[in-house]
This record gives sequence, C-alpha cells and structure tokens, in this order.
Amino acid sequence: MLEALNRANLFLVPLDDRREWYRYHHLFADVLETQLDADARERLFVLRRRASDWYEARGERTEAIRHAMAAEDFERAAELIELAIFGMQKLRQELTVRAWMRALPGAIVRKRPVLGIALAGVLASVGEFEGLEERLRDVERALAAIDGAGGAIPEGVAVADSTHLPRVPGLVELYRAALSQARGELAAGVRHAERVLEIAPADDHLARAAAASLLGIAYWSEGELELARARWTEGRDGLMRAGHVADTLGVSVAIADIDLVLGRLREAEQVFEHALEVSAAERGPVLRGTADMHTGLAMVLRERNELGAARRHLLTSAELGEGAGLPQNPYRWRVADALLKQDEGDLDGARVSIEEAVRVYAADFFPNVRPVAATRVRILVAQGRLDEAARWQREAGVTADDTLSYMREYEHTTLARLLLAQDLKGGVGARALPLLRRLLEAAEAGSRDGSVIELSILVALASRQAGIDEALKHLGRSLSLAAPEGHVRVFVNEGPAMEALLKAAAKRQIGADYANRLLAAFGSAQPKPGMHPDLIEALSERELDVLRLLGSDLGGPEIARELAISENTMRTHTKNIYEKLGVNSRRAAVSRAEELQLLTRRKA
Repeated sequence: MLEALNRANLFLVPLDDRREWYRYHHLFADVLETQLDADARERLFVLRRRASDWYEARGERTEAIRHAMAAEDFERAAELIELAIFGMQKLRQELTVRAWMRALPGAIVRKRPVLGIALAGVLASVGEFEGLEERLRDVERALAAIDGAGGAIPEGVAVADSTHLPRVPGLVELYRAALSQARGELAAGVRHAERVLEIAPADDHLARAAAASLLGIAYWSEGELELARARWTEGRDGLMRAGHVADTLGVSVAIADIDLVLGRLREAEQVFEHALEVSAAERGPVLRGTADMHTGLAMVLRERNELGAARRHLLTSAELGEGAGLPQNPYRWRVADALLKQDEGDLDGARVSIEEAVRVYAADFFPNVRPVAATRVRILVAQGRLDEAARWQREAGVTADDTLSYMREYEHTTLARLLLAQDLKGGVGARALPLLRRLLEAAEAGSRDGSVIELSILVALASRQAGIDEALKHLGRSLSLAAPEGHVRVFVNEGPAMEALLKAAAKRQIGADYANRLLAAFGSAQPKPGMHPDLIEALSERELDVLRLLGSDLGGPEIARELAISENTMRTHTKNIYEKLGVNSRRAAVSRAEELQLLTRRKA
C-alpha cells in the first residue's frame, strides 16, 4: 500500500533508500491537523504520547521529546530532556535545548535540580547570563529540600537522572564563577572556581576542566601567565577525559597565545600541531576549531620568517570553510593575513585585511589582551600613516602616563611605537623612551619573554641618541632571548635602523651568531617595488602604474580608463603618491620618481 501511494505521488516522502520508512509530506500533515475537531484533537494528544513512548523505546530521544512537547505533556518532556541534555551539551546542540527551554513551564523546571543546572549550563555556554543567578537559586532550593529529606527525593522535587545529582553542587559553583567573570568580578570568579575543584567529584572531568579554564582566564587577565597556562592545560586535558574533544581546540588557542607572549615559539607550534593530530584522529566531519589551528601555525611560522609555509597554512584554514572555524577565526585569520601581507610587501592588501578584521571582530571568554584595533595601528605606523594612527590614541584613551597593567600592555606598546615614529619624523625628543622603560620593567617582572624581546628592541631603537653602547645593551638582551626560539620578524620588521644596530652588534660580538643570522634575513628579503631608502613607505603596484601614466600626456579621466579604475580611485592613488613622495603636484611627483629611479625599477 505504501509503495502504491508513493508511486501515485500521494503526499508520501520516503526516508531511506530501501523504501521501508515513509512520512507524510509536511504540508499535507499540516492540512490534516487543521481539520481536526476538538474531540479528534484530544485523540491526537494520545497519539503524540504513544509516539513519544515509541521513539524513546528505540533510543531516539530527540523525537520522543518533540512528540511529548506537541502533546503538551510537559512533565514527560522535562524528564526526557533531563535524560538527554548532558549528551546534547557534548554535541554542542545549544540551539535545540534553548528552544525546549522556551516551551517548558518554569514551575516544572524549578522542581528539577538536575534539569535546572543543565539548562543553566546551556545559558552560560552561549554567554546569556541574564536570569542565570535566579536559576541557580532554584537549583539550590531543590538541593536543600533533598538534604532536608536525608538524601531522599521529597514531594515537590523531581529527579529523572540521579547519576548526575552528585555533580550539581559543583556545577552551581562553576556557573557562579562564569557569571562573576562576566560581571568583571575576578576575585569572586576565582573563589567560585576554586570551590568547584574542592567539591566536584573526581570523575566529573567536565566541571573540573571548566573550573580550571576559568581560573586560567582570571590569571591571564592579571598577567600571571605561567599560572594561566598551567590551568588552561589542566582544562584541556580534563576536556579530553570527558570526551569533549572539539572543545579542546578552543583551549589550545588560549595555551598557544600565552606561549607566544612568553616568547615560546616551539611550544606554541607543538600545541597547534597536537591539536591537529587530535582533530585528524576523530571520525566524521572536521572538528570545529581545526581551521583555527592552521591560522595559529601561520602566526608562529611568520615570526620565524617562514613566510611561504605561513601562507600555506592560511590557505588551508580558508579552504576548510567557515564550519571548521570557531567564531573568532574570521578576525584572527584576517589579522594573520594582514601581517603576512605587510611582510610580503603588499601594503594595500595589508590595510584591506586589517580593516576587515576590525569589522568582523567577535569577542569570546578570553581576555582581550591584543585588541585588533591596536594591531591596525601598528600596521599604519609601519606604513608611515601616523596621522591615522594618532586618531586611535584619542579614541582608545591610552596615554604615556597611564598606570600600567598586563591587560593594556599591547596597547601601551602600540602607543610607544607611535610615539617613537613621531619622534623620528619630527626630530623631537625621545618621548617614547620613558614609557618603553616602564613597559620593559613590567614585562621582565612578569617573565613575559615575548614582550621583553619586542620592548628591548624598541628601547634599543629609542636609545640610539644616548649612544650606541646603551642601544646595544638592550639589543643584546633581545638577541639572547630570541635566539633559542628563532624569532626573526620582530627584528626584520624594524627596517634599516635595526639592520644597522645588528651590524654593530655583530662587529662587537654581542650575540654575533644570531645577529648575523638575522642580517641574512634582511639580505634575503626581496626588494619591494616602489621602495627606496628615502621613502617612509613603498608605493604599491597600482600606485606605480598610476605614477607611470602621470608622466604621460593623459589626463586623470583617461588614466582611470586606461587602468580600468574609477576616477575616485584614481584620485585616491594620486593623493597617496603625493604623500609618499612628499610632493603636491603631478610634475613634482614625476620629477621625484625619476630622481629615485622608481620608474626605471618598474620597467626592469
């Protein structure tokens, strides 16, 4: 009969290739349901309950819950959800659970401590903290009633999944810790997280891992990076024991980020590679977060000056698709792409990528210790766009006289870079040096070797006016820390001034072996089109095309047509050319380009 109905196209939809399972077309089912009168509707509820039982008996709990909800049998639905919800959390099915939460009457949830704490966990995991404290209090009231009954389940309280009941007190503390951190109450967050580790059962790997990770966030925010890394590692290992393999990838990002600030390129690389091995061992779809591991490896390889390998990892990350990345990967990928393009000499591409990174930025539970807006400013400073960069200082409200904290170390170092560039351009006093010395002292006190390397380099550059000996003292410090890990770009990106200092260091046998290795990296860099020692910033390929035609008889609109660009884009390129060459007319631009042999280089 079913086969005949299907052949006749009478509203049936086959559900398998063997034609053993069918359902009505959804639209036909909806039409039938609207035809039911009141008596038949009550019968429908009976059928829905039978369907729920049927699915539950066959282990298809999600369908069993759907039919119980449709039958308005909310007590049964709550019981089934309680039995299913912890497994669904492992599979990150928060959207489905939140839909059930909206349908369940509050009174039914309040008397179920196991269900209540699981629903609280779903809210905390997606950052929805409104109403969370009230749910936790409901759970505590139910637990108190059970304690008052000597551990029995008293009237007015319901527990379907008693295996999870011992976990509930620890989970209450866990979600209070998350709530405290979301409110910026770090001390309270630490107190609640430590309480979890005291009372959670030894085999509750998930709660203990989450508590360790929350402590990792708190220590990270305070600049206690060794403690933070230890807690994050504990959290990652606990997640593996709990079977939450996908979540370990997000934690790996945190561990590797800390390694980079500590200057440990090799350990960061190992963290990312281990995570990729874990991902590859899983069957089924690519784990979410796999793309982030490739983005992270690109950043490590870029710092080692392995630009080709870094680019390949970025391409792999992009090819894996959006589903293989965490919500933060779109902006982290663009930051990495921008920095890599800057290294490759694609200055326009670097600006486009970093602007896009600012646009798609997505926050998470990690402390925002490396704001993407500050990275944008670093790119602007490196390209000589100091006026644009100065606007950030006003908007961010960061000054050289601020009280220093690890949370703003990256921003204050960015400000120091801006001040140093302004000092060099204006020929004024070393305004950056006092801030840099304070930052260096704080980074050394915190054993943040990655920060110490960068800050020692900047202090060396800022100290040149005080004499070469002072500059080389700080450069020697950065060389001794950088050599074991293979840091390269942090030196090379400082340009000719750093190259000169490295030559002086090599001559005086100050970290000579590594200084010579770095000098070779300067020598191996490909000459960038449109670059000249007298220019602060190179002309892009397209700007060179425009400059070449500025030397012809073509007018502005004709040049735009020749290059297949809009007149507005043509005017923008022309303005950039004038700024980079330090001229204010077409004739002067062509004359300056001939003087610097830019057009000859282009033809070659």
